[in-house]
Amino acid sequence: MSEQPTPQQVRRALARAERGAALDPAEATVLLSATGDDLDRLTAVAAKVRDAGLVAAGRPGVVTYSPKVFIPVTKLCRDRCHYCTFVESPGQLTRAGHAMFLSPDEILEIARQGAELGCLEALFTLGDRPEDRWPEARAWLDEQGYDSTLAYVRAMAVRVLEETGLLPHLNPGVMSWEELNRLKPVSPSMGMMLETTSRRLFETRGEAHYGSPDKDPEVRMRVLEDAGRLSIPFTTGLLVGIGETLEERADTIFALRQVSRAFGAVQEVIVQNFRAKPDTAMRHADDLALDDYRATIAVTRIVLGPKARVQAPPNLVDLEECRLLLGAGVDDWGGVSPLTPDHVNPERPWPSLERLRDLTARCGFELTARLTVHPEYVRAGEPWLDPRVSGHVAALATDDGLARPGVRPEGLPWQEPDGGFASVGRTDLFEAVDREGPGGGRTDDRRSDFANVYGDWDEVQHAADRTGGPAVLHAEGREAFAAAERDPGNLSDEHALTLMTAEGDLLREVCRLADDLRRETVGDDVTYVVNRNINFTNVCYVGCRFCAFAQRRTDADAYSLSLDEVADRAQEAWELGATEVCMQGGIDPELPASAYFDLVSAVRQRVPEMHVHAFSPMEVVNGTARTGLSIEDFLIKAREAGLGSLPGTAAEILDDEVRWVLTKGKLPTKTWVEIVSTAHRVGLPTTSTMMYGHVDHPRHWVGHLKVLATVQDAAFEAGGASFTEFVPLPFVHTSAPIYLAGVARPGPTLRDNLAVHAMARIMLHGRISNIQTSWVKLGVDGTRAMLQAGANDVGGTLMEETISRMAGSEHGSAKTVQELVEIGAGIGRPVRERTTTYGEGTRR
Repeated sequence: MSEQPTPQQVRRALARAERGAALDPAEATVLLSATGDDLDRLTAVAAKVRDAGLVAAGRPGVVTYSPKVFIPVTKLCRDRCHYCTFVESPGQLTRAGHAMFLSPDEILEIARQGAELGCLEALFTLGDRPEDRWPEARAWLDEQGYDSTLAYVRAMAVRVLEETGLLPHLNPGVMSWEELNRLKPVSPSMGMMLETTSRRLFETRGEAHYGSPDKDPEVRMRVLEDAGRLSIPFTTGLLVGIGETLEERADTIFALRQVSRAFGAVQEVIVQNFRAKPDTAMRHADDLALDDYRATIAVTRIVLGPKARVQAPPNLVDLEECRLLLGAGVDDWGGVSPLTPDHVNPERPWPSLERLRDLTARCGFELTARLTVHPEYVRAGEPWLDPRVSGHVAALATDDGLARPGVRPEGLPWQEPDGGFASVGRTDLFEAVDREGPGGGRTDDRRSDFANVYGDWDEVQHAADRTGGPAVLHAEGREAFAAAERDPGNLSDEHALTLMTAEGDLLREVCRLADDLRRETVGDDVTYVVNRNINFTNVCYVGCRFCAFAQRRTDADAYSLSLDEVADRAQEAWELGATEVCMQGGIDPELPASAYFDLVSAVRQRVPEMHVHAFSPMEVVNGTARTGLSIEDFLIKAREAGLGSLPGTAAEILDDEVRWVLTKGKLPTKTWVEIVSTAHRVGLPTTSTMMYGHVDHPRHWVGHLKVLATVQDAAFEAGGASFTEFVPLPFVHTSAPIYLAGVARPGPTLRDNLAVHAMARIMLHGRISNIQTSWVKLGVDGTRAMLQAGANDVGGTLMEETISRMAGSEHGSAKTVQELVEIGAGIGRPVRERTTTYGEGTRR
């Protein structure tokens, strides 16, 4: 434990807080020790911050709570937290006459009783992944036909929505990005307590979290970040008094501030005090002292600021002590149930709503009911609320996002948005050109939610700063080049980085070697495909920070094509000699579940011989979330509908350190790899891509190419489909939000472009034969330069390429065959048509 701060240190920090100065972690640590008059001054500051936030939110003097029922889906858990009395073993449940999980009938009965009493929230609480520890849990799930606990939770959330109208708030512990994405459509909000960032409590035998894999602070922070990337209103908080030091407590508060600012998804922060319970390992530990609790709430409020919602459970202190919690900056009491006990703290009953309302009023506040999702997110709607639950939320909400007085929930169908495909907004993708700035992209008409959809730009900048830094020390250029000549496809990271950062004569030698390898592998022919890009919608709520293409549904430039319009464009392309349509679109939450299959079928029914190259891995993730199918089953069904191959886009940089700066909400690297690998396994070839020149570094380019090589090796070993090509995509900065915000650099240099194309040819030698260069992004001269540095393919005629155009590319959105032929002729190379999978062109 550290030394107790002196009174002088406390008063210096307190004086800064009273002046409104931003506190640092050291000052917060000092203030956590405040007592007596200093504590009263501290809580007064916190109360003023809280009051200012309520005024700014449009509800001065309003303290909220959520009328809820507590549904303990299962008390089994794989963790062994030393303070927990909620968890039971299979033997204990059996002896008490209980099953391993509540049955659907039991869950619905609790929810129905709650609805009759005016509850609006169904809090699903359960242990983390019990099937990983207890065979009895696995057997119960198998008997009921569920793959996992989370699959059962999802199914029960749907039934609660449909049969009772209560809004599920899911609290199942640690979840992956994919699991969060899968649960978002059935739950307006979710939650998981961070508890503490202390690794000491996790790693030290005898401490509170020892032996509990899901209490790893890094894992729990990742969940909070993933929820933010997916725009899920998320409840979290800290558990105070479980053995953490004041420094560790302050670190937890600042970690919560960081993740809240980065993504804007933390809807409330719970400050929960530890209370010892009998029959637990910490039964002899002292309860958190009330002064410590008040100080922690006050420091949390001051550090998080006026926009934060800070909750304290009213049942974990005596009712009159709740006055002191309000005085410390609390503005929410959390869930209060007229029906079910607090199963996590069963010895502490909820106060009656009447007594809580009276106490709150005596403190000068009005107690008002809210929904499980906080008002700010209700008012904002998408992307925070999935369309499949937005109707359930709207049925219970006032215009300002709070609960409608006296409302009683009623079951509503949970289903995909009605209407299927319809043409919405612009169908002529080039009408927006009239408003384009001098760079060719949109600079004045950013999407309407530019200021908040991408997260806090200061936090993005801080994250971007961490991705850079100087290159590691590496070997001499001559040694690295010799290694590349000997065995180009198996360079060490050190040698690869040396050559990726080459300049001058060394760069010229790298390009020459790449060109020699190209000639050896595929000859001198420059290939192209006659194709058409069909961007079937630009409505997207992911919030990629590099994308100028995405729009909200209500924006002036938003559009969605009908199935007939998509088929018409495919037929037009066929009549103009195309052999391929490439279809990609935004992640529109109102697309029906069958959307991707319908798109493929529409094209193949109209033009049976057309090759459909469609759907990025991000779209596949969206499809699996909407259909409930596994990745493999989704891809098989798409293949059966007529899908021929997948674009390996949405890769950006296959390094999560960079991805989360660049994309906010896109799939993590491991999921991208899983999807393309699964596609290969089910017989669907894919391309591979890398977008570079933004917040990345040459070491990331090397790592990205190594990931692709590993995936291709596995595909070759399995003997199925594989990558057909690699496409380096230079970052087009002109209208990219991350550039407009001053975070990204303005794209790669010519040196960067040459190095990336050449090193791709070298590092992927023997694995990926075709290296494509993008005339859309590089223009004619740039394309010719890359064709002499290892590239052999110029992609397609496209006919339209909206994404790059909207980002500010100056090189057009279509090329005729003759123009592509002239690109090759300008460097004395023959040009020939190919198919999507690099067979000989068949229509010329």
